[in-house]
Amino acid sequence: MSFQAYLDAVERKTGLTPRQLGEKAREHGFDAGTKAAPIVAWLAEDDGLGRGHAMAMVHVITTGE
Repeated sequence: MSFQAYLDAVERKTGLTPRQLGEKAREHGFDAGTKAAPIVAWLAEDDGLGRGHAMAMVHVITTGE
């Protein structure tokens, strides 16, 4: 699965674009310095994302678009 396919699946599952989800993450205090584990846990709890999809979003959140 390509990286873009992961991001497309995130959008289908959450109803939010990766950019919107990144903005939501920043509102929760997540940024480039945040480790993956808390972001993955938050995405699983709030949005029901599995580890693979959450890790794709970790990349977007911690490195930008």
